[in-house]
Amino acid sequence: MIRAAGRRWIGRLACFFAATLSSAAWQTPMPMMGAGRPVFVEPFTTGDGSAKLRDDVIGELRKLGSVSVASTAASAGLILGGGGEIWVRGYRSLNPRSGTSPSNGTPIYGGYLAVELRDQEGGTIWSYLATPNSAFGDVSKNLAKQIAKHVAEALQHDAAQPSPVPSTQAGTNVPGNSPPSVAVRALKGAGATFPSPLYGKWITNYRRANPNLEITYDATGSEAGIRKLLSGDVDFAGSDSPAAIGQLAPGDEGKYLFFPAAVGAVVPIVNLPGVAGQIAFTPEILAGIYLGRIRKWNDPALAKVNPQVRLPDLDITVMHRSDGSGTSYVWTDYLSATSAEWKAKIGASLNPAWPVGRAANGNEGAAEMVKEIGGSIGYVEFIYALKNHLSFGKVRNQNGEFVAASLGSIGIAAGKAAAMGEDLKVSIVNAPGAGAYPIASFTWLVVPSRDLDGGRREALTGFLKWMTGPGQLQAAALGYLALPRDVVSREEAQLLRTR
Repeated sequence: MIRAAGRRWIGRLACFFAATLSSAAWQTPMPMMGAGRPVFVEPFTTGDGSAKLRDDVIGELRKLGSVSVASTAASAGLILGGGGEIWVRGYRSLNPRSGTSPSNGTPIYGGYLAVELRDQEGGTIWSYLATPNSAFGDVSKNLAKQIAKHVAEALQHDAAQPSPVPSTQAGTNVPGNSPPSVAVRALKGAGATFPSPLYGKWITNYRRANPNLEITYDATGSEAGIRKLLSGDVDFAGSDSPAAIGQLAPGDEGKYLFFPAAVGAVVPIVNLPGVAGQIAFTPEILAGIYLGRIRKWNDPALAKVNPQVRLPDLDITVMHRSDGSGTSYVWTDYLSATSAEWKAKIGASLNPAWPVGRAANGNEGAAEMVKEIGGSIGYVEFIYALKNHLSFGKVRNQNGEFVAASLGSIGIAAGKAAAMGEDLKVSIVNAPGAGAYPIASFTWLVVPSRDLDGGRREALTGFLKWMTGPGQLQAAALGYLALPRDVVSREEAQLLRTR
C-alpha cells in the first residue's frame, strides 16, 4: 500500500497501445464507446500499491456518478486498465536546517501511469498518461482523481459525437485503413529518437493487421535518418525539424512531403544531489547556461526564480547531443525564439556549434549521462525523462508562468497549429496561452513525393493513413499528444500527393 510516510511504490510500465482524447475541440475524434456502458477496472500493473490504486480509481469513478462501474469484466462494456511506475524523488523538510531524509522529511513523488480504455474485443479507444500533479500527500488518490476525471470527460465527449467510428486494435475494419493489397513487402525507416517509443508501438500494432508487410525503424537521429532518405537507403525518415531537408539538401524541399505524426515536448533534465523539487528556468537562464555564461547552480539568476530551493554551490555540467538531432533542433529553436543572443550566435540546427558542454548520443544516451553526473543539465524528450526517473524543470512561458511538461500543457501549445501552412510545417515553441508548455513540437514522418514504385507507394500510403487514424489512439500512454483535428484533415489531402 502507498503510505504518506514515504514508502516507495515501484512497478513496471505495461505495454499499452493507447489514445489521448479529452474534451478539447482541436483533438482527433474519438471512436464511439457507447454512453452508459459499464466500465470494469482491472488491477493496475504497478507492483506494490496496485490494489489500493484500483480501489481508489473505483471510488473516484463512483463519486462522479456519471460512470457505471461493473463488478466483473464479463458484465462490462468497457475495460479500464494500465500500468506504470511511481518513485520517491527525495524528501522535503519543513525545517531547512535539519536536512532531508526519510526520518524527518515529506516524500516528493515522481512517476507516470499509462491507462487505457478498451472494448470487449480488445480495441483501444481511449487512454491517458497520468503524472502526479502534486508532489506530496497520497499519490494514489492524486492519480485516481485524474484518471476518473479524464475517463468521465472522454465518455461525455463520446456521447456528443454525431456518428461512430469503429474501434480497432490495429486498424482493421476502419474505413480507409484496410491492409495494402500487395504481396510481402518491406518498408525501411530511420531517423529521430524523439518519437522512437511511439513508432515502435505503431509498427508492432500495424503489422498485427498486416503480417505480410515488414516495417523497420532505426532510431539513428534526425540528421542520419534524413541523409539515408536522401540517398535512397530508406523509404521514410523521422525528423523533429521542419527545416531538415532545407538544411541538408538545399533546393530539394519540393521532392519530399512532411507528415506530422504526433506532438511531443523536450524537457530540461537535471541531476542535483539533495534537491528533490522541480527547478524553475527562464529562457534567459537556459540560454545563459548553454552559452557558458551561467556556470554555478547557485547563480543569482537561478536563486531568484527558485527562492524555496537550497541550490548547491556546484558547477553546472552541460550536456548536449553529439548526433545530428531533431531534439537538438527543437531545443535550439526554442532558445532562438526566446534569446536574441542565442539566435545571433548559434541559431536553430540539427547539429549546432555548441559553445560549451559534453556530448551524448541519442535521447537514451543523454538521459543516461545526466543520470550519472551530479550537477548536470541536459534535454530529452518528455517520456525519456519519465522512464529514466529524471527530474525535469519547469520553464517560464510567454504568459510568465513556470510550467512543467504534461499532456495538458503540451496540448495548449499545440493549439498554435492553426498557423500551419500547406506544407504541414510549423514551429510551436514558445507558444502563447495560459498553461502552455513552451518547448513543444510536432514530430514528422518525411517521405518522397515521387519516385516510389507502386507496391512501396501503396504500402507506405496505407501505413500513413493508419498512423493519422487508429495510430493516434496509441499516443497518450507514451507521453505524446494526438494530432489536432485540422492537421489530420490536411494530412488526408496531402496523402493524395503521394500517389
